[in-house]
Amino acid sequence: MKHSSRRVSREFALQGVYQWLFTGVSAAQVLKNLSEMEGFEGADAEFLKSELKGTIGDAAALRERLEPFADRKWDEVSPVERAILLIGAWELVHNPEIPYRVTINEAIELGKTFGATDGHKWVNGVLDKLAAAVRPEEVARGPRERGQESKKPRQRKNGK
Repeated sequence: MKHSSRRVSREFALQGVYQWLFTGVSAAQVLKNLSEMEGFEGADAEFLKSELKGTIGDAAALRERLEPFADRKWDEVSPVERAILLIGAWELVHNPEIPYRVTINEAIELGKTFGATDGHKWVNGVLDKLAAAVRPEEVARGPRERGQESKKPRQRKNGK
């Protein structure tokens, strides 16, 4: 299945933030390294650059926002989950045009693909709490009031 350019961008952003966590190199250097990887042309370059530079540049403040919602110490969180949380937190805090549910669902998918067995469930819980704190009105409105249609209920075979 072919992923959207935004999904590809988030996957590269995850790899970039992970790289940054271990090396501490600049966002510009991380972006250069990523650009040499296979599949990079499938990413939305501007979105990726924004995600990467924003997440790395704001990492300390994002960590401060995330820590109260985590049930473990930051240093005990796997580097993959840390990277996913930082990216998700950056989107929630700095990209209100992206619905919070989209951000959280994308983080869950990253966790399922790259994280530990149940890491995506933990990431979901932490980002849900952060979303309620930084976007309380959007979270309170729910999907129908934001103009998003929820899935129609499936009909049973007997027509009910």
